[in-house]
Formats: sequence, C-alpha cells, structure tokens
Amino acid sequence: MDKKTGQRIRQREVRVFSEGIKKQTVRDLEQGLCSVKSASIELGISTTAVYKWINQYSRYLQKSRKMVVEDQSEAYRSQELEKRIKELEAALGRKQMELDLLEKVIELAGKEYKTDLKKNLLKNRSSGSEKAKE
Repeated sequence: MDKKTGQRIRQREVRVFSEGIKKQTVRDLEQGLCSVKSASIELGISTTAVYKWINQYSRYLQKSRKMVVEDQSEAYRSQELEKRIKELEAALGRKQMELDLLEKVIELAGKEYKTDLKKNLLKNRSSGSEKAKE
C-alpha cells in the first residue's frame, strides 16, 4: 500500500520473450499472417514493443526505410537519360563528320579554282544579309 494515498500499489508483471518468439512474430508479420495490432493483442504487449522487434529482427520491414513506388523509377529514368545522351552524342559526331567533309570539299575546290572560297563565301554571305536589311 502507498503510504500517502492508502491505495494498493499494483505491481507490474515483467515478462521476457525469448528471441525465438520475437523472430517468429516478425516472420509472421513479414509474411502477412498477422498485423502489428493483432500480434500485440495476442502476446499482451504494446504495439511499440512489436515495432522494436521489427526494427531489430526484420530483413524487410525496417524503420526509416522508405520504399518509393512510381510509374517510372529513378533507375529507369536514369537509363532512359543515358540512352538519350548516347543518341545525341552519335548525332553530334555525325554532324561533326559532315562539317569536316564540307570544309575539306571547300578546301579542295579552292585549290582547284585557285581562290580562297571560305573568304569569298563569308564576304558574300555578310553582304547579302546587309542588302536584305536595306
């Protein structure tokens, strides 16, 4: 009895569960055989205790682990972006080869006609744009 209130003190029963029971309960939870609430009721413990067991013994259901489920996961998106980068690099390479070829043609034509076609082309292009502005 409590000396101040005169009420009877109820001592709490301390129960210790074996590791086997804890692991089995967690396995049942992982397999979907029971819920945290039903396990806590059946064993006469709090749901907090069951969650502690999950954090301690579970291979799948762990605290602070988030599973993100999306239509297109980040890994899929990364693969698509890498594929797009490769396609763009290939297109850029083709364009660079075309540019190199055209420059070589201009150079060879310039040697054939004994004139600097690059200079003549650039002069004509700039004067043509000025005429268009007037």
